[in-house]
Amino acid sequence: MAIAEHDNVFIFVPNLIGYARIVLALIAFWFMSTNYVIAGWCYIISALLDAVDGHAARAFNQSTRFGAMLDQLTDRCGTTGLLVTLAYFYPSYMFWFQLSIAIDVACHWLYMQTSVVVGRVSHKVNDNFVMRIYYQKDVLTFMCCVNELFYVCLYLLHFTYGPLIFGASLFKILAFLTAPFAVLKALISVMHAYVAGSDLAAVDVRERQEKRQGTEPVVVGKKLE
Repeated sequence: MAIAEHDNVFIFVPNLIGYARIVLALIAFWFMSTNYVIAGWCYIISALLDAVDGHAARAFNQSTRFGAMLDQLTDRCGTTGLLVTLAYFYPSYMFWFQLSIAIDVACHWLYMQTSVVVGRVSHKVNDNFVMRIYYQKDVLTFMCCVNELFYVCLYLLHFTYGPLIFGASLFKILAFLTAPFAVLKALISVMHAYVAGSDLAAVDVRERQEKRQGTEPVVVGKKLE
């Protein structure tokens, strides 16, 4: 579908979808402790739109750094909001939810920041073998979906067992099935931090070597002898 060409990044189609995701996430946050139907649907739709904005960016040739950052921040904040609620609902597991938040936010922030520093066109482009596999379209979509499904199932189980299959809760079955993938995704997030830390340290080493090989920079405002 053809659309008029313009350079106002803020109203690019994928970014408009991104704003809708934020609104849905905020509605989910508001109702999360009281109305699991409204909160659940708003959260799930917001998460699913994560795939839609990517398709829109490619279809309309509107992939931007702003859009990538908006997408990342929405993902991190959305998941964090849900994990905070789960820590409230399941206080005996609070440490693990806190750890999940710390890993998710810190590792992805470091990875995104390093991608900017080293000048990558996209944070999904990396020479690391694990990162190349993880950021394949189908693999990334699957891992993100099962990770979100795990936490959503834990959320819903606080309110209801949901449909029963041979007497067993569907939500509980899905939580057990998706739990290993949630753990795997957390480990991959740690790998993000390792890869980013290595790349960032390499930049530091290169800059220090260039500084030693070159002349000392003149400090602006300092009187020359």
